[in-house]
Amino acid sequence: MMRVLVAEDDVRLADLLDESLSEAGWDVEVVHDGRTAYERLLAGSEYDVALLDWMLPGKDGLSVARQLRGLGLVTPILMLTARGEVRDRIEGLDAGADDYLPKPFDLDELLARLRALYRRNSLTGRAPVQVGDLVVDPGSRRVTRAGEEVTLSAREFDILHLLAAHAGQVVTRLTILDEVWDGETDLRSNVIDVHLAAIRAKIDRPFGTRTITTLRGVGYRLDPPDRDL
Repeated sequence: MMRVLVAEDDVRLADLLDESLSEAGWDVEVVHDGRTAYERLLAGSEYDVALLDWMLPGKDGLSVARQLRGLGLVTPILMLTARGEVRDRIEGLDAGADDYLPKPFDLDELLARLRALYRRNSLTGRAPVQVGDLVVDPGSRRVTRAGEEVTLSAREFDILHLLAAHAGQVVTRLTILDEVWDGETDLRSNVIDVHLAAIRAKIDRPFGTRTITTLRGVGYRLDPPDRDL
């Protein structure tokens, strides 16, 4: 379960974020001042993402981000603020925030940005995934089959990595849409099928293999290749 620290001094907004993120499947911890946020993050708790308001009492979000980055903390930070000028965004990003969302914001956009930060961070530094002679490396975003490099688009790579990371298990269409498209694509669309056809054409057809199985009405499963094409 993804874990997020929410630092927001507006109690009503903090409660809304707590409820919304919890409903989205996140493990949420809420604090209302910058000093507590700084201490929680510095303590080494395993937060996947930190959501910081800029104007926190005790220690503002900008100072929290800058000091934590100075100490080498790499937890992704999304900064919330009513200050929406370009120079303010630059200041926030330069202080160490990974993303910046001005208030008022759309809740769905906030959730999508948090998922993107989580996904980006979860791939960084992770070991390559190997299924048979297929190797998917999330660090370098490279794919090889039988030692030969295969070129995929960004979306194709993300789908293949998701399937490879759950090799032997069924991955539903809803999971792919949520993880790769942040839920922004209609489930009834054939966009997944189009991308999977392209992936098969690159990782299977040239090598005489069959790797990805479609389970109609359920999802997709990646297995070690059958060389029977």
